[in-house]
Amino acid sequence: MAWFLSNIRYVAWTAVAVAALLLIYFAMGVAGYAFGDSAFWEASLRWGHVLVGIMWIGHLYYFNFTQIPNMPKIPDEQKPAVAKVIAPAALYWFRWGAMATLITGLLLAWNQGYLAQALALGLLDGVPKHTLIGLGMWMAIIMWFNVWFIIWPNQQKALNIDNKYPDLDAAAKAAAGKTAMLFSRTNTFLSVPMLVAMTGASTLF
Repeated sequence: MAWFLSNIRYVAWTAVAVAALLLIYFAMGVAGYAFGDSAFWEASLRWGHVLVGIMWIGHLYYFNFTQIPNMPKIPDEQKPAVAKVIAPAALYWFRWGAMATLITGLLLAWNQGYLAQALALGLLDGVPKHTLIGLGMWMAIIMWFNVWFIIWPNQQKALNIDNKYPDLDAAAKAAAGKTAMLFSRTNTFLSVPMLVAMTGASTLF
């Protein structure tokens, strides 16, 4: 069993396969939904949305509650291990988790028939649920924008990821790192009311 658990690819892909089989069995075999039914795709998209959302927000919280506060405590000679190895890998899962969360969230809203109403914050139909879920969607869109167009480009500069900025001076790297940190903190702030909107829209209405 150790050979299996020692390989994260084996663990991750097997977990996804088991989860998919569980979903298919209960959706089709127990509940009786067909592959083309909206309810089946709602369940599939909601599962996927939550899964990749955990990947995104989990890394956001890792950066803000673990890595950033503890970097000053790490001896200078050990910091490259974080900056050159751990941080770039975490940023990969962070930004693609954000992209997948946005896409699955928009597809879920489209599947449920309220995409336009939510993006209009309920102004098209006056439905409170669409206002609440719309607020959550717009906060998530702002967070996604921050990840891809502010945090990631500035982290590339600050950490010289893939050697894209080998000639950037220390002051410019520090400024880029600070910008990335401030917008990451902004996303941390937005994530909490965003989750209230997302979960509340599914439970309060």
